Amino acid sequence: MDPVVLAAGSALVSAMATDGWQQARAAVVEWWRSRRPDRADEVGSDLEAVRAQVLAARDQGDEDTEQALAGVWRLRLQQLAGEDPALVDELRLLLAERLAPVSSDSEQAQNHPIVMKAEARDSSRVYLAGRDQHITGS
Repeated sequence: MDPVVLAAGSALVSAMATDGWQQARAAVVEWWRSRRPDRADEVGSDLEAVRAQVLAARDQGDEDTEQALAGVWRLRLQQLAGEDPALVDELRLLLAERLAPVSSDSEQAQNHPIVMKAEARDSSRVYLAGRDQHITGS
C-alpha cells in the first residue's frame, strides 16, 4: 500500500477526535466530490458514523478499534488511488494541507509518510533505517 495512503487513512481517523474535525471532514468530502461526485454524500455520512465509533473507542481506551477503523479508510483510499494513480499526489496535498494540521504533534509525527530510496553500484552497500540502526561486521 502506498505510504501516502497509509498516512492519510491514519490522519483522517486521528482528525476525527480533534476540534478541527469539521474542517477536515469538509475537506475530505470536497476532495471526494471532485473525484467521485456520486459518492461524496455517502462518504460524508460514513465519516460521521466512523467518528462516533472513534470517539467511543478513545473513551474506552480501545486502540485496536481505532486502528481497525483507520485500516478501513486506508483501504477505501487505496481503492480510489488504484483506479487513478495520479490521485496519490492530490491525496498527499490533502494530507499536508488539511488533515495533518488538525492532528496533534505526536499524531502528525506518526502519520508523516517517509519514502526512502537507495541504489548501490558495484560493491557498495546501502543501509536504510526508519529508526535505530546497528551494523556490525564488514
